Parts: sequence; C-alpha cells; structure tokens
Amino acid sequence: MADALGMLLTIAILLVVVIAIVVVIVAVYAKAPLEMKYESAGGGLGGSFDAIWMPSAHEAGMERDRQTKRTAPAPAPGDPPGRIDGERIIIDI
Repeated sequence: MADALGMLLTIAILLVVVIAIVVVIVAVYAKAPLEMKYESAGGGLGGSFDAIWMPSAHEAGMERDRQTKRTAPAPAPGDPPGRIDGERIIIDI
C-alpha cells in the first residue's frame, strides 16, 4: 500500500512539473510578437506542422520569404545611374 501511494505521489509531482513547464512555454509564446511566432514557417520540423495544422500561417511565411528575397528592379535603359554628388555617383536602390 505504501509503495503504491509513493508511486502515485511521484507521478503526481512529475505531472505537475510537466504541466508547469508547458504553461510557461505557452505563456511566453503567446506574448511573442506575431512576426516572431511564425518566423520559421518555411522550413524545418515546425514548418511541416504549420503546413498541416495552420496552412494560412505557412502560406504567409512562404510569401514573406518570397518578398524578402525579391531583388531590386533594374533601371530602365534611359535612366541615369543615380544622383551625382560632386565626384561621386550615388545609386538609389
């Protein structure tokens, strides 16, 4: 009887510790800015879970990655290279 009670008490203590850790992780994640929450939506293990359970977050992350990797538009053939400041040419991007 005492062994069973000790085992149940040990399991209860471990369960309380695990629940406390999960609550702290969820609380920290909930306070993070939206940009930080879905920062890794494009790859890794978290990205595959986002693709399955949160497809809108996954698609938003992929679109954000596409837009940040986009190159600057090329200047038109007749445009000057930029503004001239003394002997320096400053190219505006």
